[in-house]
Amino acid sequence: MKKSVIYTRTGDKGMTSLVGGSRVPKTHIRLEAYGTIDELDTHLGLLLTYLNETEDMKKLVLWVQHKLFTVGSYLATDQTCTTLRVESRIGDEDIVRLEQAIDALDAELPPLTSFVIPGGTRESAVCQVCRTVCRRAERCILRMAEECEVDMLVIAFINRLSDFLFVLARKLNLLGGCHEIYWDKSCY
Repeated sequence: MKKSVIYTRTGDKGMTSLVGGSRVPKTHIRLEAYGTIDELDTHLGLLLTYLNETEDMKKLVLWVQHKLFTVGSYLATDQTCTTLRVESRIGDEDIVRLEQAIDALDAELPPLTSFVIPGGTRESAVCQVCRTVCRRAERCILRMAEECEVDMLVIAFINRLSDFLFVLARKLNLLGGCHEIYWDKSCY
């Protein structure tokens, strides 16, 4: 098998190809959306390096990474020009899986009494970074939805993912024996 060429020079003038070959500026909201998904996936890869003793969590985060490739593929397909591939679809079962993971993690956590300040263990802090990048990705996708149709399941998946990352960060602090940092409302 021939090795692929890493650089093509086709993007040197600020344009890039979507799935199917249509060309758009690299500043297009579609690229901002799937680029932010790529950034989130990268941060999740970093998070995985800290999850050494939590095999179930590692498997779930790796599953999320694969699903983010699905989301990225979906966002990179202009469906007015190209038929969406089946592997580029998020399904109800994907959202259910995240909801079940959220419920399972949350059942093991103490009730919230205040807003949580990100921090604590290193893995929890990295997970909170993932959560905030996920929220930014959601905002990008919603901006994209103002210009073109976006499947509500994609939006719901990303929304649920940020909730999952929040409870996972809390659980990682608990596992690390680190007390959560609550917002001190009197701090001024």
